[in-house]
Amino acid sequence: MKPDDADEPAWAVGRERPPAWRSGEGRVSFDNPWIGVTEHDAVAPTGRPVYYGVVRFKNVAVGVLPLHEDGTVTLVGQQRFPLRNFSWEIPEGGAPFDEPPLEAARRELREETGLEAAQWREMLRMELSNSITDERGVCYLATGFSHGEVEPDETEALDVARVPFRALLDAVVAGQVRDSLTVAAVLRAYHMAREGELPGELARAMLD
Repeated sequence: MKPDDADEPAWAVGRERPPAWRSGEGRVSFDNPWIGVTEHDAVAPTGRPVYYGVVRFKNVAVGVLPLHEDGTVTLVGQQRFPLRNFSWEIPEGGAPFDEPPLEAARRELREETGLEAAQWREMLRMELSNSITDERGVCYLATGFSHGEVEPDETEALDVARVPFRALLDAVVAGQVRDSLTVAAVLRAYHMAREGELPGELARAMLD
């Protein structure tokens, strides 16, 4: 099976792919406002029959790297239920499929930090844990801030901190910051600064 060249890296164009997975519609075994779980009698690319479960998300994950002109980043820290851990993260949340992800990113930034950004730039798109979920994510770089009131969700107890980008990068590399959207956004921002994709003064402030 040949891939669609329009969505392929240059080095992958023309390569043969294994056969696709095959299955019917599946059965819904769990459903709530945020996710559904479907069960499938599937056939693997190797031809082997497999019983498969998929977590299907009802939102697109959005993350915002709020980058200030002095090279600092605004982060939020919060307790996370699934791993029972405290996590430092960029502001993030979910965009329902009928809402533009950028609008959701603006809302999450405002609610979690009180910041309103004048400039927005899409940084990257991701597939999160694509072996068991269909969740997709998009991260934005936000700059040029004005300040308003924090409006956290009724379940959120947030610690807001402003830290140097270089210190945040070091924490990501050391495994002290592990949230996937945050890790991806920080590494992408570092790449942007190194490759001349950001204004020189801002890049220098980030990397000094």
